[in-house]
Amino acid sequence: MINCKKCLYNETHPLGLEFDDNGVCSGCIIHEEKNQIIWDERMVELQRLVNQYRSKRNLNYDCIVPVSGSGDSYFILHMIKNILKLRPLLVTYNKYFNTPLGIRNLSNLRTKFDCDILIQNVNPDSVKKITKITLGRLGSIYWHCIAGSTVFPVQTAVRYKIPLIIWGAHQGIEQVGMFSHTDNVEMTRRYRKDHDLMGYEADDLLSTFESISEEHIWQYRYPSDTEIQDIGVRGIYLNNYIRWDPKKQHEKMIELYNYETAKFSRSFETYDHVDCYNYLNLHDYIKYIKHGYSKVTDHANREIRHGRITRSEASNLVRFYQNNEYGYNELFLKWLGLNKDSLDFVIDQFRNKKFWLEYEPKKWKLIKQDNETLSVKNELKKLNFITNSEINRGKKSAYITIGKGYP
Repeated sequence: MINCKKCLYNETHPLGLEFDDNGVCSGCIIHEEKNQIIWDERMVELQRLVNQYRSKRNLNYDCIVPVSGSGDSYFILHMIKNILKLRPLLVTYNKYFNTPLGIRNLSNLRTKFDCDILIQNVNPDSVKKITKITLGRLGSIYWHCIAGSTVFPVQTAVRYKIPLIIWGAHQGIEQVGMFSHTDNVEMTRRYRKDHDLMGYEADDLLSTFESISEEHIWQYRYPSDTEIQDIGVRGIYLNNYIRWDPKKQHEKMIELYNYETAKFSRSFETYDHVDCYNYLNLHDYIKYIKHGYSKVTDHANREIRHGRITRSEASNLVRFYQNNEYGYNELFLKWLGLNKDSLDFVIDQFRNKKFWLEYEPKKWKLIKQDNETLSVKNELKKLNFITNSEINRGKKSAYITIGKGYP
């Protein structure tokens, strides 16, 4: 197995990696572009691009911006409203796994930036049926979240004839260097299906053998090419025009807009995915089962590339966090109507035997795993991620399934 000499990724990354003659992966190579690109010139190019989409009347929106109660939403909106001076329509997909902290952050974002927002609430029965199907077929509880959050902005662009969608960072660029920043890659139907949705569009879920039909999947259907072409819909990524650094960006948003953060058991990162009970818990554990690494590796590699920690320090962090227990499992089981044995049985069908060894019936261990107990106090002090809240905000653990404001 080929391992990158600079970061902790290896050749099995699900998005695909290339390696140069020195054993450095394409993700690290493309990241180095950030130190070579003249970003002031890229900002001028971005300004020139968005200017052609400015509404000639104040009654119309200039662009659509997908947002959530975490991630990079605050920074994206800060750039769009305060730097680019655009008038955005915000859109968000209700993932049903919402935390009180996520609802608070989304409500605070709408207030601080004074924006209109559309929230898509798909019938929860449909969401549950889809989740059962994708869990069984793909080993994913998050397909509906990704499908909904990537299609609702495009549907809204077509419906309201607002051609420009502005996204934050392109995952394929940031993680594996799938494209150069200078390629100016944009949103595509194919990337969404192949990588975001693991090869399954909504219509691919239909089956005569399972209890899912047209009424359950139509809201996840991507607009036709004709509809997109008629409006001229395009989606651009800000990380092609701005030097993307999530840690610095979040800390600026904490300072300016009181973005709230929280600790998780499976990563040192406290800024990302605080809106979801499952992403850094059950969803992350399933990723670990399927690919032999979890989100803490993504976070650690990002910090290596930005020069804040060494490869050795990153490895310590990964070993410390990746085997930690995941929380809030009972919320998901109750929501979907499953028991733990059934869930564990399904998950085990997706264990990647390249990484996992069944040393006793139903007991697994990571091959070549170092189980040494580590202290990561120095690494955490060096990174100094800010924690200023917790995902329940003092409330009882429960999915907030409808969130129109702070509860």
